[in-house]
Amino acid sequence: MATSLGSNTYNRQNWEDADFPILCQTCLGENPYIRMTKEKYGKECKICARPFTVFRWCPGTRMRFKKTEVCQTCSKMKNVCQTCLLDLEYGLPIQVRDTGLSIKDEVPKSDVNKEYYTQNMEREIANSDGTRPVGQLGKATSSSDMLLKLARTTPYYKRNRPHICSFWVKGECKRGEECPYRHEKPTDPDDPLADQNIKDRYYGINDPVADKLLKRASTMPRLDPPEDKSITTLYIGGLGDTVTDGDLKSHFYQFGEIRTITIVQRQQCAFIQFATRQAAEMAAEKSFNKLIINGRRLTVKWGRSQAARGKEGIKDGVSEMGTRLDPVPGLPGALPPPPALDEEAPANYFNLDPSTTPAVMNIALPPPPGINPPPPGFGPPMFHPMGPMAPPMPPPMSMRPPGQIHYPSQDPQRMGAHAAHGSRHSDQLLE
Repeated sequence: MATSLGSNTYNRQNWEDADFPILCQTCLGENPYIRMTKEKYGKECKICARPFTVFRWCPGTRMRFKKTEVCQTCSKMKNVCQTCLLDLEYGLPIQVRDTGLSIKDEVPKSDVNKEYYTQNMEREIANSDGTRPVGQLGKATSSSDMLLKLARTTPYYKRNRPHICSFWVKGECKRGEECPYRHEKPTDPDDPLADQNIKDRYYGINDPVADKLLKRASTMPRLDPPEDKSITTLYIGGLGDTVTDGDLKSHFYQFGEIRTITIVQRQQCAFIQFATRQAAEMAAEKSFNKLIINGRRLTVKWGRSQAARGKEGIKDGVSEMGTRLDPVPGLPGALPPPPALDEEAPANYFNLDPSTTPAVMNIALPPPPGINPPPPGFGPPMFHPMGPMAPPMPPPMSMRPPGQIHYPSQDPQRMGAHAAHGSRHSDQLLE
């Protein structure tokens, strides 16, 4: 009755005539320049069964064409995308969002009650500014930690891929690379995600995607505070180039007084030290796995104490910021531990054979190649200094008579000493 385009004009004034659809970033696509087709009263809404303006477009290269499935009134009542029916704020199914916000918004399913409910919601939407949700969702002002943890912050364009080619599955596709459908192995038909219904998604019942996300939320890891009560520092990772010192300060100052904020741009991380341990624990609890700044999901961890950080850095070759250092080639290894001291063992500082005498062995080495050997008599002695053929050694200083000083140049055993003495004696006789 409401969908008649003939002479019956019942509720014709409530038919939708829009200029642009309500879409999420994923359905709209990554290309900012897209071409849409607009068909006025093209189809009836799959929820309220009223005619609405249908938009059709291609979100990107090698993607399937998409179109709006529900009218804008049904979209605004649940604050969802007109195509994928996912929440516009968190990117989650309606069942997950309603569970996280602890609300229960039941839309009537009978035709008469549905029409009456829709008219009341349109009146409420007309009285609002159109930028905020209405109904039970508009009354829910508090946010949920679970929704912040599960929220999708970046578009998931993989959802826009073409469907699987049924001819390729049967081995009968003859298009090859020109086929607009995917040539991939289909998923298991027994997989719960393979059975999704658009009405169940909108009403928030029996949604397999929502069940999967709720199970993931129940097994989500927690951030336990360290036992060392002196640790008041939080590690913030994944900053990128868009998150600045002011952005971190504007978010974390609400939990307590901040002592220092240190940003390490090379590792794209920051260290935030609070004045009290209570403020640090509150910041870690409210920010773990749900901190989003400038569209980036940041990693929140507890810092480490200086003693533990120094031990781990020495043990594992890790710097204070948590990065592993590469070994430097050419450096000597660690020295071996010193041997146990034995008081009875003699001190052998020169690693000499214990069977040899303590006398120093003077062994002549061959000259390097290209250098003539020294003449006989000028080289080092080729015998043991304590042997019978060795020249007498000069007496030690303690055994010399007083007043006598030994000069090597006046040694009588030095070669040429007699000749030099005889020449000086002959010179004295001639004078």
